[in-house]
Formats: sequence, structure tokens, C-alpha cells
Amino acid sequence: MTEQAFLPVNRKEMLERGWKEPDFVYVSGDAYVDHPSFGPAIISRVLEAAGYRVAMLAQPDYKSADAFREFGRPRLGFLVSGGNIDSMVAHYTVAKKKRSYDYYSPGGKPGRRPDRAVIVYCNRIREAFGDVPIILGGLEASLRRFAHYDYWDDRVRRSILVDSRADLLTYGMGENILLRVAELLDRGIPVKKIHDVRGTVYLTSLDDTPHFESVGGFSYDDLKSDKRLYAEAYRIQYLNQDAITGKAVTEIYDKKMLVQNPPMPPLEREELDRVYALPYTRTYHPSYEKEGGIPGIEEVRFSITHNRGCFGGCSFCALTFHQGRSVRSRSIESCVKEAEIIAAMPDFKGYIHDVGGPTANFRGPACEKQKTEGVCLNRRCLTPRPCKNLVADHSEYIKLLDAVGRVPGVKKVFIRSGIRYDYMLADPDPAFFKKLVSDHVSGQLKVAPEHICDGVLRLMGKPPVAVYEAFKKKYFSYSEACGKEQYIVPYLMSSHPGSTLNDAVELAIYLKKNQIRPEQVQDFYPTPGTASTVMYYTGIDPLTGKEVYCTSDYREKRMQRALLQYSKKENAPLVREALRRCGREDLIGNGKECLVSAEPGEKPRFPADKGNKKGEKKKNLLSREKRPGKTNERKKARKGNGQKT
Repeated sequence: MTEQAFLPVNRKEMLERGWKEPDFVYVSGDAYVDHPSFGPAIISRVLEAAGYRVAMLAQPDYKSADAFREFGRPRLGFLVSGGNIDSMVAHYTVAKKKRSYDYYSPGGKPGRRPDRAVIVYCNRIREAFGDVPIILGGLEASLRRFAHYDYWDDRVRRSILVDSRADLLTYGMGENILLRVAELLDRGIPVKKIHDVRGTVYLTSLDDTPHFESVGGFSYDDLKSDKRLYAEAYRIQYLNQDAITGKAVTEIYDKKMLVQNPPMPPLEREELDRVYALPYTRTYHPSYEKEGGIPGIEEVRFSITHNRGCFGGCSFCALTFHQGRSVRSRSIESCVKEAEIIAAMPDFKGYIHDVGGPTANFRGPACEKQKTEGVCLNRRCLTPRPCKNLVADHSEYIKLLDAVGRVPGVKKVFIRSGIRYDYMLADPDPAFFKKLVSDHVSGQLKVAPEHICDGVLRLMGKPPVAVYEAFKKKYFSYSEACGKEQYIVPYLMSSHPGSTLNDAVELAIYLKKNQIRPEQVQDFYPTPGTASTVMYYTGIDPLTGKEVYCTSDYREKRMQRALLQYSKKENAPLVREALRRCGREDLIGNGKECLVSAEPGEKPRFPADKGNKKGEKKKNLLSREKRPGKTNERKKARKGNGQKT
């Protein structure tokens, strides 16, 4: 691809195209990467294909308005996004410490975007151009479109549309939304009169009547002080995120009414195919080369996204509020064409890193009913057990993987996106499970049981631990059948709402029993737009109205995290403190069941087992799970055949 294939990133490049002005200036908190895994690339290419001129203003200097004047006043307006992830999540860890690396900035260097990027960018645009139309989009705007609890401020903030002073907000996947908005602006309709486009949020007077039937109507002043009302408001929002059944949702801000129109229907297969067939350069703008490029491209450069949406229903995931619960996917032919493009890239080594999406093994709606009646409002598709109407079928996904694998130049196709193992087990045909194990795992499979206590798992929207155990048994059995020694890397989370210190102890015991030493664990991170964040702030499950135990105590959160990594020497004091607090001193000592040794100089309450002789080497524990006895059995077999071990 030539440099001219990129959209213009400065005035010089715009003039070289013969433009006097752009129709839209797209302002992003990320560097400009023209790849279909990046939202700004998709939106800008979709608008370009419709005949609009789009200029890219990536990571502008936000300390003055000068950078926002680079292209002059756009004919139709500014499109503003914080980037691929919320700017506060990009900048801070769950401990609210500054991150030292930014995957979406040149060379990974942090500090190229401001905190609360959307608000800062909009203020600078207003400073530069006054009443120019400003339309918000992307994850940061989408998940902050209502009054929302903000973890970093530890309070309920107003809708980002109010705080940014923008004219319109788009939520969810924005292709058809922005095409409709662009058409109306191009026809001369004032942006402040665009009130009937699905997938948009706008502010209007209290006397105005929403275009669609509406629910809600809570006042921000009440929401910021009444936690139960806040939980109820979230429940109403959650129940109206389906394009078929959703109503408009309103909130009141002094003398203004915020209106969220119902969602835009998801793109169907033919539409998705057209989006992914657009002329992406599939890399970052050449201007970043001297700074080391953009690290975020590496994970997706040789990957294919085949689906959108997720009916998994994890409480801590924002997909319900962004992509939605109704799954759509690309055709096999579309994915094969993308694989052919990847295979022709000069540095392609023959390995497709992923054919996935939000959840890799979903190809369509969870059931036939969803296509005409929308998603169920009163239950999840997979938990606490799979719905009787669930269509668990991997046959088309198998065909997709096989077709991509047959592309000339492709040696191997991996699956690295998340797999819902409960959905896989619900499929009566084990063909995909066996194929996954034999053909698409690079030695270890990453899955996300998250916890092992069923009470916590229920609040997470995850299946009971028995389902994970059944999955493990089959995984290792199938691996053995195809002659492979493969592992499972389980993702685990500490301090999720509902998780007590006792639950964390039970999880640590499980890890000890299964010889797992996680190198990394994830603390629950309260981010906007999730049911888990509502639980964290209010102590209420918004979907049931029941009270939930939540800890915001920093010491307890550290103890829960330490228990998941009980074997680390630096965690020993916290582990002992947690065990004593839970009355589990029986787990302190040198016995084989103990999690941590006694303090130096303290006589162990439970001494070492008699069989543990002095000098005996401890078994090497891993951050991954393997079938018990597999390695020893293989060694014995080799010795019997006269082979070296």
C-alpha cells in the first residue's frame, strides 16, 4: 500500500488530495491505525465509501486550540472519540496508579491524550470554532452516555454529552448511525434538530416529546444521591438495549432532558462483508515509524474478526451496552478474502493469529426467537444453565476455520479470542471441541473461569465451577487422544462484587489443589457501563434488586489478590493476615495443605508432613493447568520403549 492510501492526517496531505476542506474531521485519542480492528478506521472508511471527505486528527496537542484548527472548519462537523478504550482506563491501573505504557500511542509512550479525552477535545473544538457540529462516538462516549458512577472520582458523573457540550452522541457500532447523521447534515438539517436517528443520544427541552416511546425520566440530582434509584435506572437502561424491543430512555438535567433513542439494528452479514472489504492499509500511518510504530497493531495484524455482539452476558463486560447481545457474523467468503490479503503481506509467516471476536465461537443469535422478538429481558442465554432454546452449533465456524486454513500461504490458524466453554459443552456434537484441541491451540488455551465459588460466579454471569471442571476433563482427554500435552491458562479475578475474603480463600485452596500458580491476576476494575460496576457502587444487583457484598476496603482487596498468588514470598504477610481473619489458621504452616508458612521464628501450628524429607525438591507448579500424571506417564512409556526422557 502507498502512503497516499491513508486518509489525510495534516493540512499538507489534505491539499495534496485537492480538498479545500474536509466534510468531517475525526478526532481520536489514539494514533491513526488504518486497520478494521480499530473503530476510527472503520467509521472513516465507511464515510469515505459513501462519498464524504474525512480527515484524521489523531492525538492532537490538547493544551491549546491551535491543533484543532489544522484542517480549518469542516463542512459538516467534528467526530470525536476517546480511542479504542476509555481514556481513564488507558491511563490508570485499578489501583489508580499511572500506567507506564500505552498500546495505542507511538512507541507505547503514555501521555499523548488527556484524561477524559472526549471532554477535553470538545472544549478545544468549541474554543476554536464555536457552534460547529460535534458528534461523539467510540467506547468512552458510548459507555458514559447516561449518568454513571466514575471509579476515579468515586461519584456519579453526568452524561458525557452534558459535560462535553457536544451536540449528538452515537452509541454502539456506529456505521449506519453516522451514515444517517451525515446524510441529514448534508441536506442542511441543523444538528440540534436531529432527534429521530436510532443509536443516538441528544439533549432537548423538558417540553419536547421524544420521537420514540420512552421510559426512565429520573433526575440526575436524585441519581447521584440515591443508590437504589441509580441501580433501578441501570436496570431500565439494560432492558432497553435491544433494537427490536428497546424504548427510548430519558434522564433529566435541570431544565434539559437527555434522550437515548432505541439502538440501531446490528449490521447483517452482507453489510458486515461490505465494511470489512473497504480499502484499509492494515497498518499505522508511516509518520509513526520513527517513534517505533503503534504497539496495538501487533495483536491484530494477522487476525480476522468474524463476528460482533455477545450473548455471554458477563456482568463485568460492557459489550451489552456497546455491541449488544445479538450476535452477527461475516460470511465465510468475506473472511477468506481477508485471509488472502493477510497471506500476501510481505512479513506474514504463515500463521493467522486469531479468527475470533468478542467471543470466538459465536456465529449468530443465541436462538431463532432473537431474530424476530429480540433478546430475552428476564434471563441470560447461558447462565446459570443454557436456555432450552439455545442453538449451540459450531458447524459453520468449523467450515470457516477450514476455509481460512486452505488459503495459500497459511500454515496454521489459531484461536486466541475468548471461548465460551459452556456454549461449547452445550453443543451435542463434539466436532468443534476436538478440532479446537487438535488444530487451533498453540500448546495452551486461555479461558476465563474467573472464580470457583458459585455464588460469585452467579453474580459474574459465569457458569458454575462444575461446568469448568467438565470442560477441563474433556479438554485433557481430547488432547491425549490426539497425542498432545497441552495446557489451560485460567483467567481469574479478585474482589468482584459478591466475593468475600472467605471466597478468596476457597479459590486459593482450589489453586493449590490443582497446582496452579497464576503469574497474573485481574483485580475487578469498576468501569462505566457494566452491571458489576453498579454492584460495586450501590451494593445492589441491578438485575434482581438484591443486596450484594462488596468491598471497597483497599486492605481487603490487597488480601484477596494476594490469596490468588499465595505462593509469592512477598504476599506471605497478607495471606497470613487474611487466613487469620477468616479463622483458617489451619492453612498456615508447613503441611501439604497449607497455603503459607508460619512467620519466621514462629512455631508452625501444622508441621511438615512426615513424608516430606529434608532436601526433597518441591513439585514445580505452573500458571497453567495440565492433566494430572500426564508427564510422568509419558516418561514411563518412553523408558519402556528404551527412549531417553
